[in-house]
Amino acid sequence: MPTKKGHPSTKRRFKPLRRAVKIPVWGDLGIRLTLALGLIGLVVAIHWFDRGGLVDNVDGDVSLLDIIYFTMISITTTGFGDIAPVTDRARLIEAVIVTPVRFAVLFIFVGTAYNFIIKRSWEKWRMTRIQENLEDHIVVLGYGISGSESVNELIERGTEASNIVVVDPSEERLTEAENLGCNVMAADATRDQTLQAVRIAKAQNVLVSAGRDDTSILIVLTVRALAPHVPISVVVRADDNESLARQAGANNVINPVRFTGLLLAGSATGTHISEYLADLASVTGRVQLVEREVTEEECGQSIHQLETGGVGLRVYRQGKAIGYWEKECECLLPGDIVVEIRPSENGNGNGD
Repeated sequence: MPTKKGHPSTKRRFKPLRRAVKIPVWGDLGIRLTLALGLIGLVVAIHWFDRGGLVDNVDGDVSLLDIIYFTMISITTTGFGDIAPVTDRARLIEAVIVTPVRFAVLFIFVGTAYNFIIKRSWEKWRMTRIQENLEDHIVVLGYGISGSESVNELIERGTEASNIVVVDPSEERLTEAENLGCNVMAADATRDQTLQAVRIAKAQNVLVSAGRDDTSILIVLTVRALAPHVPISVVVRADDNESLARQAGANNVINPVRFTGLLLAGSATGTHISEYLADLASVTGRVQLVEREVTEEECGQSIHQLETGGVGLRVYRQGKAIGYWEKECECLLPGDIVVEIRPSENGNGNGD
């Protein structure tokens, strides 16, 4: 298992949280410059075709270079007077065409300055404030296959992408999360500074999937040390690491290899068992598993009489799991946690 490097007092700057913008920076700049150059080119073309209405007070000859020069000083409102429109048509063109283009180009450059200096400085300040005030958010540490699937599923279940923080050292992976609208940070999740930066102690849940069991367990240890009461779910792939992950402080340990084995075994003993298990696991299925605390009205009633109309499967009472067939489930108590099956929005409630 890798060891933590460095000391908590070691200063290291990490990239701050960020969110995706609709148009990339260079794309936005390219659009603005192309538009400005296009407008300038249009005015150059107009002046060239109407060059007979212009007079060069220096040498009397209006060349293409003079046209470009006159266009630029006209658009920038410099106006030295060495070249001037003398015919009525040339002056009308200056008033009706060149003047609106002058304002348009001015707005483009002012808008560019605003967008790349003022607005982006404001956005950086705003994201810093968001980062400082993160609370009740979901932190995903590791954005590989499992991490990305969990984020997609969370969003499908109704979690706001802006309430999810993804930490991963890979910029390529973070780009995918950023495009979903998540807050992202390129950093090492095993370090205290990283977890403190995403306010791990204020998180609603922490999901760990680093791709390697030793790294995932180290992350769990670090999270638990900084956030003693935050629920932690971790993915491990080796059976003998499950107990280590729980000892490190994980509340939930998921073994994808074991779950795959359950699906395979289910398909061998029954045609539809694996399909139903997958149905339960995904929000896109016809049914969904829901975990919740019993309501005041349900106290004293049986698990078979839930107000939601769902099918009660299990009760957790003081850390003990009680099956629906056991006598204790005939009387629900305050503080009980119920796991039930409900029809999802995709289901019709029949046959489930």
